[in-house]
Amino acid sequence: MIAALSCSNVQSASHIGKVVKVNERGKKGIDKRLGKMFLSRVVLAPLTRRRSYGFVAQPHAVLYYTQRATDGGLLISEAAGVSDTAQGYPRTPGIWTKEQVDAWKPIVDAVHAKGGIFFCQIWHVGRVSNQDFQPNGQAPISCTNKFVTPQILSDGTAVKQFSPPRRLTTDEIPSVVNDFRLAARNAMEAG
Repeated sequence: MIAALSCSNVQSASHIGKVVKVNERGKKGIDKRLGKMFLSRVVLAPLTRRRSYGFVAQPHAVLYYTQRATDGGLLISEAAGVSDTAQGYPRTPGIWTKEQVDAWKPIVDAVHAKGGIFFCQIWHVGRVSNQDFQPNGQAPISCTNKFVTPQILSDGTAVKQFSPPRRLTTDEIPSVVNDFRLAARNAMEAG
């Protein structure tokens, strides 16, 4: 699994080249090349599934991702938090602990077994969180101390409340950068 900061940061367009390929039926088609990987025209965009528990991806995710995997198809995972301060939504996975990495391994292996290419979207929600998701009930960390206005959830029935965030100090930024570095390394370890 390759770590990607977001869908737009997966790779710049200059890294994707067109390759004419003759398929088994003798027809020419345009496939995409991403570094050493060949991609088909099938891409699964990332989305938030909210089917994890304790910030750990669950075994049923194998079925979800393999149903969408194709030979050469690119799958971008649901966003995985980079640290315990990165979370802002219930039932989303993380990739900062060994338990989380181990939970992703069978999912990634199953996608690779079908020939799929799997990117892990890593994130930190910043101020789009509340104290319920933060360690020791602390304020969410952000680049600003301005809070986010409440939002209606996707089911249309509840209003999401965000806690006022705490602005990071300049000295704290390297720690968050390191969280992303470790999450990217963990994603690669997952497969």
